[in-house]
Amino acid sequence: MTALLLYLAAINLAAFAAMGWDKACAVRGDRRISERTLLSLAAAGGAFGAVAAQQAFRHKTRKQPFGAYLSAVTILEASALVLLTIRA
Repeated sequence: MTALLLYLAAINLAAFAAMGWDKACAVRGDRRISERTLLSLAAAGGAFGAVAAQQAFRHKTRKQPFGAYLSAVTILEASALVLLTIRA
């Protein structure tokens, strides 16, 4: 269980950082991180970090279908955490 928590902490930090980096690149007009990469980080367990970054940096809040995909991934991850907690 400890390894899972460490993994989730790391992937959520990575997702948060990637969203922050992408926002900074957008502001500067530099090359961006693809939406596929950002959603992949979220799907790999970093959905909560991605949502936190989305709100903190006000980044990709109106972008669709990105927002819908991120919401779906977040709901799936929250459901999985609830199931893991119940079974533990």
